[in-house]
Amino acid sequence: MPLEGRTAIITGAGGGLGRQHALYLARKGARVVVNDVGEAQAAAVAAEIRAGGGEALAWAGSVCDDAAVAAMVERTLGEWGRVDILVNNAGILRDRSFAKMDLASFREVLEVHVMGAATCSQAVWEPMRAQRRGRIVMTTSSSGLWGNFGQANYGAAKMALVGLMQTLAIEGAKYDIRVNCLAPTASTGMTAGVLPEESLRALAPALVSPALLPLVGDDAPTRAIVCAGGGHFARAYVTLTQGRHLGGGNDTGERLVQAWEAVSDPAGQLVPKYGFAQAEREVASAQAHAQAEPA
Repeated sequence: MPLEGRTAIITGAGGGLGRQHALYLARKGARVVVNDVGEAQAAAVAAEIRAGGGEALAWAGSVCDDAAVAAMVERTLGEWGRVDILVNNAGILRDRSFAKMDLASFREVLEVHVMGAATCSQAVWEPMRAQRRGRIVMTTSSSGLWGNFGQANYGAAKMALVGLMQTLAIEGAKYDIRVNCLAPTASTGMTAGVLPEESLRALAPALVSPALLPLVGDDAPTRAIVCAGGGHFARAYVTLTQGRHLGGGNDTGERLVQAWEAVSDPAGQLVPKYGFAQAEREVASAQAHAQAEPA
């Protein structure tokens, strides 16, 4: 029971992948808050956990409702005294090609995925800082990392969560708040019709949830992006190539065109520890070349 004594909040846990997350963490010993917009769905999953000998409570409310999220965290603290784990799983799809997509649906997807995750993360941030321990998991997607036709809104939201993860991991480090991303592939109501039926059968949601364990345990990494589906697990990275110093001048753009392959060469690429690492390297490169130029 590696998560015994830990308390976890799972959003969007009334069905699909969120339900499997809740059941899995409960089996590993966590006390689980099952959040969903559907009251009956949340209550059913919480009852399922209790029937299996676990501890759970249901909380119905939208992740976009600041007051409801705050009340959920307050109830959790009142019930169990702490929040150790937050899995930001709630999400929606409004797929359409960008040419036909209305901006209202674009905003709606960003509101649920990005603002919902930010709202829930901020609600648990102070309790986690006070107890000097926390584990937050954002749900990103291959559609955000690499794009997918018809999912401009969803892809933008999912890549935004990677950026949120990167910064929260830095800010939370001294409080032992570790923040990571999970990029799942699973056959749920959200993916029905997106993949062939044969592929969906191989992508049971329960096969994704074990990816949570290394992300929420005592030895969890931080700033990791884990891809999981069908029992297969991999890591994704946001990397920076070695690049080339080309300096300034009227012909810099033309020289960049000529040096494009060298600038793009993945050999020696690195994973920066923070965003300013790019600027630091650029300044260092400029200074080195300035010193190397003849007087």
